[in-house]
Amino acid sequence: MDFTPLKSALESKAYQNIADICDELMLKVSAQGVEFQDEWPYTIHILGHIYVNDVNSARFLWKTIPPVVKDNQPEVAAAWKIGQELWVRNYAGVHEAIRGFNWTSEVKELYTKKMFQLLLSGYSTISVGDTALFLGMNEEDASNYALQRGWTVDSVSRMLTVKKQPIVTEQKLDPSKLQRLTEYVFHLEH
Repeated sequence: MDFTPLKSALESKAYQNIADICDELMLKVSAQGVEFQDEWPYTIHILGHIYVNDVNSARFLWKTIPPVVKDNQPEVAAAWKIGQELWVRNYAGVHEAIRGFNWTSEVKELYTKKMFQLLLSGYSTISVGDTALFLGMNEEDASNYALQRGWTVDSVSRMLTVKKQPIVTEQKLDPSKLQRLTEYVFHLEH
């Protein structure tokens, strides 16, 4: 089985593409009638869905995994434990699930960064306690983590003020496309 596209995505740290690559490879292999269950990277596949916040797809993937794989590969069960906690929105439980298995520090840091980005996009102010809950840290570490990234803390109310990142937008419309669109609209009007 050729996992070259998956390996390339992992090496280039294009984690947002992993779930799609795995889904496509699985469909291709299934269509060929090849037995793949024993060597399939279920852990990476589940974590790929979790990375793009598609817990529902991770759940359905879990249901298709043969019981023998679930029993013989503890990292698959550990990945799904993270998915289960996300499914019920128990973010403290997510961190417990991450700590409950010997994941690499990169996996732990990836989740922390992802949660921090969600906090950054979803809040203008948030309590230190809630930040600690989402980041899986104690309050002091969470406060320091946020302060290192430019947030400010009000020591009286124990609230963190989020430092919004500047929004960078790329214009993907070149002048020739705009000209063609203008001509098309003009043609429709006359």
